Amino acid sequence: MTQTTALITGASSGIGALYADRLAHRGHDLILVARNAAKLEALALRLRQETGRQVETLPADLADPEALRRIAARLREDPAIGMLVNNAGSAIAAPVLASDPDRLEAMVQLNVIAATRLAQAAAAGFVARGGGTLVNIASVLGLAPERFNAVYAATKAYVLALTQGLNAELAGRNIRVQAVLPGATRTALWEAAGIDVATLPPEMVMEADEMVEAALAGLDMGELVTLPSLPDMAAWEAADAARQALGPDLSHRHAAARYRPAAAA
Repeated sequence: MTQTTALITGASSGIGALYADRLAHRGHDLILVARNAAKLEALALRLRQETGRQVETLPADLADPEALRRIAARLREDPAIGMLVNNAGSAIAAPVLASDPDRLEAMVQLNVIAATRLAQAAAAGFVARGGGTLVNIASVLGLAPERFNAVYAATKAYVLALTQGLNAELAGRNIRVQAVLPGATRTALWEAAGIDVATLPPEMVMEADEMVEAALAGLDMGELVTLPSLPDMAAWEAADAARQALGPDLSHRHAAARYRPAAAA
């Protein structure tokens, strides 16, 4: 992996902080983005001492349009940045009909709107600089919307689709694109969503450091989609191949025969 500067969102704790730790130890300089300035600076101080890397902190609330534009501009314009870990996100565990609509909208703003603006800015910067790496943190719930809050699952399905589409759009431009789909991972996200992670079956919950190590291994292997818990990637490859096989029949001049009972008769 080229040792360029990596910008990580949601970097003050959990998955984002672990990405910061691992990437600094791999030789990357860092730009850390999150709302909690004190936590960011404490992490940055430790990583500077342990690795000797340059670590900059950019406290920002990505729900604030001005802050989001500022981070996006940095991604687009800073020639040192060669990697984005698009990790910031929020979750709501309650069913959609029992959820505060303002909270649902805020989740979409962070998980979809902010993630899109940053991914676009990073991709544009990478094209201009001749290469880069874009990592989008999604979720297995993007593949299983029946199992959680439907809006949260939809935001993560969006992140997966965004990643797949950008990968096609950026083909041949020396840009690596990866969607990471963790299963249940032990982070503070659960508590913020209203769930005690200790109530989940322990065999389902992966430690965050193991998840990040697996995600980085998948990146090293060139995976477009990394599912850290999936025992056999052939299962994902078969599912994705089935999806792509639908392509020739997704758009025709006439509706399928089953929707034209008179014609069928």
